[in-house]
Amino acid sequence: EDYSPNRLERAKLAISRVVDKLRDDRIGLVVFAGNSFVQLPITTDYVSAKMFLNSIDTGSVPVQGTAIGDAINTAMRSFSAQSEKSRAIIVITDGENHEDDPVAAAAQAAELGVRVFTIGVGSPEGKMIPFGDGDYLRDRDGNPVVTRLDESVLEEVASAGKGLYVRAGNNEFGLNPIIEEIARMDDEEYA
Repeated sequence: EDYSPNRLERAKLAISRVVDKLRDDRIGLVVFAGNSFVQLPITTDYVSAKMFLNSIDTGSVPVQGTAIGDAINTAMRSFSAQSEKSRAIIVITDGENHEDDPVAAAAQAAELGVRVFTIGVGSPEGKMIPFGDGDYLRDRDGNPVVTRLDESVLEEVASAGKGLYVRAGNNEFGLNPIIEEIARMDDEEYA
């Protein structure tokens, strides 16, 4: 809850605002924790995108953890063969990766012409993960689990993916600089 009202809701709000600005771009949503799945296949149906976005909650992925590499690979598979120009993946996470190698996944995406951008959500000092009953998520030993922002991983992923890393703020979430960079990609493609 280091963002108001919490990390997930702030991310959803920021994405929703980006969707409101889209015109001819296509968007897809991949949800991930310990594994990932396509929440919304790539589309220009922005009304559906917002509906699917609003339905995401902390129970959307049954396997807990953080598998950033798997999310990048799932996003890569969701691109159609026709989408050759200006393909980008924006990963919104705290960067605590417990499952796989996200840097290798980002490098592979970049080799295939897909840029990988990262937005870091959270604080380096971290926060405990609340349950709705007033208690906090605990590890096997009964200690509260603290989730921290790992900017070094997110910077490495963005670098390997030929993208950009932005740390989310409470006011400017970080999507606008990335969307501007993607718009420049579009201009270069058609110049």
